[in-house]
Parts: sequence; C-alpha cells; structure tokens
Amino acid sequence: MPITEILERNCKLYGEEICLVEINPEIKETRRVTWKEYELTEPNPTSYYRREITWNVFNEKANRFANLLLSRGIKKNDKVAILLMNCLEWLPIYFGILKTGAIAVPLNFRYASDEIKYCVELAEVDVLVFGPEFIGRVEEIADDISTNRLLFYVGPNCPTFAEDYIEQTANCSSTSPAIRLTDDDYAAIYFSSGTTGFPKAILHKHQSLTHSCKVEQNHHHQTHDDVFLCIPPLYHTGAKMHWFGSFLEGAKSVLLKGTRPEVILDAVSKEHCTIVWLLVPWAQDILDAIDSGEVNLADYELSQWRLMHIGAQPVPPSLIARWKQHFPNHQYDTNYGLSESIGPGCVHLGVENEHKVGAIGKAGYGWEVKIIDENGNTVKQGEVGELAVKGPGVMTCYYRDPKATAEVLHDGWLYTGDMAQEDEDGFIYLVDRKKDVVISGGENIYPVQIEDFLRSNNQIKDVAVIGIPDKRLGEITAAIIELKPGETATEDDINTFCKALPRYKRPRKIIFADIPRNPTGKIEKPKLRKMYGGDKLVASQYHS
Repeated sequence: MPITEILERNCKLYGEEICLVEINPEIKETRRVTWKEYELTEPNPTSYYRREITWNVFNEKANRFANLLLSRGIKKNDKVAILLMNCLEWLPIYFGILKTGAIAVPLNFRYASDEIKYCVELAEVDVLVFGPEFIGRVEEIADDISTNRLLFYVGPNCPTFAEDYIEQTANCSSTSPAIRLTDDDYAAIYFSSGTTGFPKAILHKHQSLTHSCKVEQNHHHQTHDDVFLCIPPLYHTGAKMHWFGSFLEGAKSVLLKGTRPEVILDAVSKEHCTIVWLLVPWAQDILDAIDSGEVNLADYELSQWRLMHIGAQPVPPSLIARWKQHFPNHQYDTNYGLSESIGPGCVHLGVENEHKVGAIGKAGYGWEVKIIDENGNTVKQGEVGELAVKGPGVMTCYYRDPKATAEVLHDGWLYTGDMAQEDEDGFIYLVDRKKDVVISGGENIYPVQIEDFLRSNNQIKDVAVIGIPDKRLGEITAAIIELKPGETATEDDINTFCKALPRYKRPRKIIFADIPRNPTGKIEKPKLRKMYGGDKLVASQYHS
C-alpha cells in the first residue's frame, strides 16, 4: 500500500483531531499565525510560538500542493526538493509531492550553497521548496538552478527570485488528485550524511516508506493515544521514520525546535508526550541538568512519558544506567539503521531487552541480518565482521551512481560498512565503522570500544577516538575529549584512568576539545581527522 493511502485513511477516521503541533520556544508568540497569513493579530509575549493542524487540514494542504505541482507540469518520477526547517508545512508538502507520483527529495538544512546546487543537480530536481532560513544560500545559486526549475518559497516576504507557496496554493483544489500509485513506484531520494565528501542520493520506493511505518509501530507499539515528540530534522530518515509509527496509528505528534533540557521537558509536560526519541548528547544534557540542579523534575508533568529511545549512534551503557536512576519507570529502546535501509529499525534491541544495553539488538521486524567477512561469508559467532541487512526497506540504488551501488548491494543484501559481532545470545554489537577501524602495528583497534570506556568517566561529556598517522606503527589512536562544564582534567588524569584498558587499546594522544556532531548526532570523524591527523599534537589542561 502506498504511504499516501494511510493519510487518506487517517482523515476518514480522525479528521478533526489534532495531528501535528509545532513549537518554537526560541520565539515568543507575538502573533497568531495561520496558513494564509503571517500578520500580527493577537500579541501574547509570554507564550511559546505554537501552531497546530488537524488530519483534515494536513490532507487538504497536501492536496493543494499536489494540484499546484500537477498544474505546473510535474508528473510521476519528477523530483521535488524540500529545504525547510522543521515546521507544520514540512510534512504536508512531502505528502503533496508523493500524491503526484513525483519523488520527494529532502535536503539537509546545513548544506552550503554549493552542496545544495550539487544535490539539486545530482537528483535532477525539477522543483525546489525552501524557507526563510535559506534565502541567502538559494539566492547565491538561483541563476544556476532556476533554469527549467521552479522555486517555491514558504514564509513571509517572498524573495523576487521565487514564487510564494501560500499564494500559489491558496486557490488550488483541496481534493486528492487521481494519480494511481503502487508499492513499486519511486517515492523519495534521501542523501547520505556526506561526512566523507559530497553525499550520495539514495532512492527508495513506496514499499520502503510503508514498511518503515510497520517496523516502527511493531517495535514501539504506538497507539492512537500516544503523543510522539519529534526533535531531530525531518529531512533525515531517522526522525521521519520514527514519526511514521505514530502516523500509522493516526496519533498526535509534536515538532519541537530546541534541544535544551528545560525545553524538552517542558514540551513533554505541556503536550503530554508519551514517546521521545533523543540523541545521545541531548540525553546527556538532560541528565547533567538534573544532577546540577538546573532543572527540577518535580516542576514537570512526566508521568505519562513511557518510552525513551535513542538511535543514530552507539549508546553508552553508562548513559542508560544514569537515565534509569532518574526515570526508573521508562521503557528504553535503541534502533539501528541507515538511510540506505530507510532509517531506523533493521536492527532493534527491544524494550524487553534492557539487560542487553550496549547491543543494537537483533533483526528488526521484517528484516534479516548477517555478519560477514571480506569474501561475503558469514563469520563465526563472536568474530568481528561487516554487518549486512536485507528486507523490504533496502534502497533501490544510489541514484545515478551504479558503481557505488554495486559496492554495497549484493543479491538483495545491503553491506552497511559497520563492523559488528554477535554474542552467545544472538545480540549484535557494533564495533565500529569499517573505515574508522584503526590499524596500529598490525592490530585492529575499534574506537567505539575505547569511547564507551572513556564515557564511563564522570568528568567526560563526550569523546571521539580517531586514528592519526604514525611513522612506526602506521596509525595510533587519539582521543578527543569534551569535558562536562566545570570539570578540569589533564592528560595524566586521562592516562591514569585508561590503565584499566588493555595496553594496546589505550589512547596514545589526548586532546581536549569540543566534539563536532552532525544534525543526527553522529560524530564527524572525517572533520576531526582533518583537524588533527597531520598536526603535531600538544595535550594541555582544559578548563570548561
């Protein structure tokens, strides 16, 4: 079933119920904003900026945009890119694209102008929809990309080089277009994180999107009464595919702009959120704020919050142990996935397996997994190999890149590039990215194992371990360490702490610095290698 049919069903069952709420605590609400106007109407400087829509309005807006696109000649398999921050317009625009049979192409909001241009050209985009935050970046390339492409602007004060989305959709029909879709039709192009250069374009069919709805709901048992808090960017498969579980049940969701601990807890409290997906840094910040007294849990209504889950990166067991001290009644879960496997869930821990925290789990709903050697043969249990996954959510290909596609797709199996091992109970543990393994003096060293150990130090907020060149050993390990606010440590302190590690796993260099992460929480190790890989390193005391 194409995913657009789920939206139509939700309208029939829950049409007048609220489906989406947008909250931006960085903006005090001095106006009441509607879809057709951005005028100041009712000052209220003490409230957060907040908007909401029903399932009927969601569907009507999707239909209006779909009919606008069709009136401009957009047809099945054309591409429409979305360059927006999280907002109420995002998802109706996404579904409007899908209703035409066109392919939705979400773009990373951190892309610079040259990256936007690259992705638009690689995906052969026909329409670009963008918001106020991107006027400058799009204007820089408008002359290059506007030929034979439509530019629609979502927001107040439309720039002269684009058309006003609100004005153009206002008079379009709100009736669903009669475009026949099947599971085998192409639906979306997502871009890889791009941490090793310009990103790859990942092509998925409707089957992938619909399967991700089923995977998420099967794993986390969403009901119509659940309320999902969505904080990560919607352009990424992780955020959207976790929302898909709520979407499948016609449940309400909240789009929150802001990651400060008090902002997250306030949203959970006021919107009665029951499910929250966090990235590791946000969970750490919440715990640190509780421990420091910056926030008092008694100030919030949190009794309805039933599930906290984390994805996008390895989760330190020490973090979950701390979390359960403050939130003993929470279910915890983690998911593993890639944009190539339509986001989270191809490997899944399960709320019943908290005793296996640290593992990413077992094959998710409808998925198969195996761990293989360099020849594609399954390794023995306990041995390290590359994780491969297979299921209805595997991408069709890297769009216009057959060579890269052939490197990762083999007889329906997606070779993930992640090194993993399976324990005696069949649970899979990530060891590291294949390209991040450090080979020092012929010994394979897996940075994630060292990072997990260092995160057990109560002074350390975040850590990344990378390999840097060494004339004698080829590579040595360097630990970049970000301390918690107010903490002080020296190289000697860290080296003493690391004596609990086997000698070959102890970091050879210690660097105190901030840890760069991309919007989905992944450590940007290529950036760190570029920063530190070729320089002489001098460790110094760090005061935060």
